[in-house]
Amino acid sequence: MTAKKPATEKSRLSSQEREKQIVLAAVEFFAEVGFGGDTRQLARRLGVTQSLIYKHFPTKDALIDRVYEEVYVGRWNPFWEAVIQDRSIALAPRLVSLYVEYAKAALTRDWVRIFMFSGLRGEGINKRYLETLKNRILVPIAIELRHDLGLPDVKSVPLKTAEIELVWSINARIFYFGQRRWIFDVPIEDDVDEMIRLTIEHFMAGAKVVLPQIVLPAKSPQKPLRKSKKS
Repeated sequence: MTAKKPATEKSRLSSQEREKQIVLAAVEFFAEVGFGGDTRQLARRLGVTQSLIYKHFPTKDALIDRVYEEVYVGRWNPFWEAVIQDRSIALAPRLVSLYVEYAKAALTRDWVRIFMFSGLRGEGINKRYLETLKNRILVPIAIELRHDLGLPDVKSVPLKTAEIELVWSINARIFYFGQRRWIFDVPIEDDVDEMIRLTIEHFMAGAKVVLPQIVLPAKSPQKPLRKSKKS
């Protein structure tokens, strides 16, 4: 019969394994208590010393940066960008596919709660992620909307801020599903995929009406011709 390994051997992890252990614990820790939680508390949860955490992450900010990489960069799905560009599929189904897949990452507990805590604490995670989201998802969607509606391309008429704001509204709606579940504890009762489909349908109907007004320059009303005075 093989003898059990002593409990102390569980601490004999490689440097890479230990770092990963700390990061995963930090993700759960910050999702639960926010960024006000200190590394002493995290160390107690891990059953290690605070100095061990600082061996891998010299500052709390460095650990937070690594959490950002783990949750937001590490879970970025290339499919989100690829499906936007696939013009062999109508735009509305493309957006449904995009956001159904996006929701699998963005509606998780740690994604939603860390994002909210970061905004409240001013940690900068939000700004970094939202800039990436804007450049790699929202702007491409705005370009595809122009194409889908037969409007001038961005070389002829540059994208306007209002167009990107319209696309933000999709993400705001999807993220609200996560807020309800993980912040307000009021889960969506209906199927989330179906709610995403309805969200896109609603968005596309509105975009058909509103987007031409934003993109196309308003025509100046013609002044009525003056009638000549009879002599």
